[in-house]
Amino acid sequence: MFPLVVHHACGSSLYDPEGTEYLDFSANWAVAALGYSPTRVHDRATKVLRSTTFSSLCTFMSPQASALAAKLCAITPGSFDKKVWFGLSGSDANDSMAKLVRMATGRRKIISFIGGYHGQTGASAAISGHSAQARTSTGSDNILIPYPNEFRPLFNGADEGQAVLSYLENLVFASICPPDEVAAIVIEPIQSDGGDIVPPPGFLSGLADLCRRHGIYLVSDEVKVGMGRTGSWFGVDAESVVPDAVVLGKSLGGGLPLSAIVGRKEILDAGVAVSMHTMGGHPVCCTAALAQIEIIEEQRLCERAGVLGEQMKSRLEEMAVRHEVIGDVRGRGLIIGVELVTDRETREPAAEFAAKVVFRCAQRGLIVPYVGLFSNILEFTPPLTLSDEDMERGMLILDAAIEDVHGGAVSDGDIAAFAGW
Repeated sequence: MFPLVVHHACGSSLYDPEGTEYLDFSANWAVAALGYSPTRVHDRATKVLRSTTFSSLCTFMSPQASALAAKLCAITPGSFDKKVWFGLSGSDANDSMAKLVRMATGRRKIISFIGGYHGQTGASAAISGHSAQARTSTGSDNILIPYPNEFRPLFNGADEGQAVLSYLENLVFASICPPDEVAAIVIEPIQSDGGDIVPPPGFLSGLADLCRRHGIYLVSDEVKVGMGRTGSWFGVDAESVVPDAVVLGKSLGGGLPLSAIVGRKEILDAGVAVSMHTMGGHPVCCTAALAQIEIIEEQRLCERAGVLGEQMKSRLEEMAVRHEVIGDVRGRGLIIGVELVTDRETREPAAEFAAKVVFRCAQRGLIVPYVGLFSNILEFTPPLTLSDEDMERGMLILDAAIEDVHGGAVSDGDIAAFAGW
């Protein structure tokens, strides 16, 4: 929680009631992919709102929802027959996905990853593995396995990605969870709230191969990293992986509440009326989503995210030379994590320092949240439309904020009221 009340927002910036500007490098948890109040999205959504305030997909079709479904089927990986389900948030989409893959296969178990964050509703929380949900019951049908993290490896001396695949195949499948009982494996292609962890090369494709061999559905949770953020439409595109279903949310609606499952026809047809949301696929939200996709394509923002992301990582790596507290810089496109540590040898998480840097950045006019199982990773998910000038301005603020915290500018008391997960 930031000590900030937002009065209005435009482009990559938020403004408080006094008119103070805050450059937002979070895009409000990656929702504002085009920045705030993009004109085309606003105008088209407003036009639909004038013609109808609402039409429920539970009872009628809308041309906006039909057009968006067709577009999502076209841009998601896979040439098989697809269908689309619409909801309101990543949580309800992952909740519905968990129901549907079980119904489609007749299998009860779902495998997901420690550190994964898939939502706050019953089934989406149950398949999550984030420390913020440690007291949430996962149930015996949900199995959590390690996510390969090369900065904090569990399998010393081994290829971390291949070691996790071996652990899954030769231990989990051979003991507590036979593969013929598994409906799906759910993965974030970059584990965002768990620490902006990019899996080692070959891991995603190896996981896809394992799923195919055992007849297990592979589900890619792209709620935070999808829709162009990673430098391509979807995170799985980095290894040309074709999942059986893709889950979307956050930025999908252009700032309005919208989520989707895009998947194999047999998954989406597995049940009738098993996961209906009266407001899901609202025509105004679908219109905003279509306008946003159009802009991403026209302005080549997937490519822009890749280029700008490399520039940001380069600047952050330069900062790491001067600041010993920076233990690791990682990411792909415009989802970047900076892991802060008290000691580069032991890699002990510097959670308190991270919270103070976030606080000081906000005081200086930059919004950067922290994430991770140990709350020590600064996360950068700025709008895909961020300018080079604003990128550099944000980097200078961050650099100064780290210096300030080293100098004692932020006390323990300053952050006590604002500490988050």
